[in-house]
Amino acid sequence: MEEFYQRRLPHWHPEDADVFVTWRLYDSYPRQQRILVGPTAGQAFVAMDRELNRASTGPRWLEDERVARVVADTLHYGATQLKLYQLHAWVIMPNHVHILIHPQTDLPRITKSIKAYSARKANEILGRTGEPFWLDESYDHWVRTSEEFTKIVRYIQGNPVVAGLVHNPEDWRWSSAFELAGREACPTKDTHA
Repeated sequence: MEEFYQRRLPHWHPEDADVFVTWRLYDSYPRQQRILVGPTAGQAFVAMDRELNRASTGPRWLEDERVARVVADTLHYGATQLKLYQLHAWVIMPNHVHILIHPQTDLPRITKSIKAYSARKANEILGRTGEPFWLDESYDHWVRTSEEFTKIVRYIQGNPVVAGLVHNPEDWRWSSAFELAGREACPTKDTHA
């Protein structure tokens, strides 16, 4: 069964397909910029993502380690405990998040769960009340081939390198590349005293 819905962007998800999802902090994109402009939807997305990587204005709350940890923990919890999706790749950038998942439920439920919980916790950490944290809309793209899957994983894990944050993908703490290098982005606290 295919699912289709539309807000500002169209969202179409064939059953049993992996999905690449991106969302950003509320008010993180310069207002004077036109969003998603390009000859193809994919090129427009990359152009928007590059602008987010270069943004020198707007909120960058995900640079705060406490906030990044909340988002990373939420991503893992949704996969391992709630079983909403299989989490293939992920990265938390200073003002946006990319994930590649295999949904186990409908995508609106997944994004609502991740964004609502992490926003509430992040706003508590930042001492903000009654203010939006994430932009409502998310960008999503269903993966059509195994080659495209591999390309998206490389894109997600390479995003911190392209943004000039690190030299190697595995050096960015808030990513699946970091975990694949044998490190734990979200270590659990040692309960032994």
